[in-house]
Amino acid sequence: MNRRRLIWFSVGIVAAMLAFAAYAWVTLPAGAEVPIHWGPDGTVDGWASKTLGLLLLPLTAAGLALLLAGIPRFEPRRANLERSGKAYGAIWIAVILLLACVQVVIVATALGATVDMSRLMLFGIGALYLVIGNYLPKVRPNYLMGIRTPWTLTSDLAWDKTHRVGGRLFVIEGLVFIAMGIVGVSPEALAVVLIAGIVLLLVVSAVYSYRVWKVDPAKRVT
Repeated sequence: MNRRRLIWFSVGIVAAMLAFAAYAWVTLPAGAEVPIHWGPDGTVDGWASKTLGLLLLPLTAAGLALLLAGIPRFEPRRANLERSGKAYGAIWIAVILLLACVQVVIVATALGATVDMSRLMLFGIGALYLVIGNYLPKVRPNYLMGIRTPWTLTSDLAWDKTHRVGGRLFVIEGLVFIAMGIVGVSPEALAVVLIAGIVLLLVVSAVYSYRVWKVDPAKRVT
């Protein structure tokens, strides 16, 4: 895992976000408010002051990058996390880019552009799920990243098989989100699909990892 490159990538993205925020700062009138939250129907339902609204996501991205850079230092199974470097880096990049895209939408909306936030977020979340789904099977057993159940953490076989299944579920859900973004759905349908997807991931991961763990002769029992 080349954390230095990931850190510099994050620095570049955060700098671009701050530059865009600075442009909006000098463009927006004094006392202007910036949208920071959208309802399920895609309409703005939360506003903040110009300072908070423009700096919220760049600071969030910077803090997240610092957290991701520091996490490997505290991982008990650090060697395995290093072996998961491609997956760790891909998810890191995807999350930072998603925050940057949301920053663009926030600034564009504040400047008067009409943006269908609900559809854009479906595309963004769908793309993030696709990245996670493709790289999840490549994550090696560790305590900080991946599908961590009592059974995946005590059986490498359960870890490997559960992450392959979980990766497929993430990809399927990502494609569903993107399809919903293309066709457009009601807020109610979006809520149902989102909650159902999370529940499905949790239930399948728990049940499947237990079943694999149960038949693994190499499982660790304490």
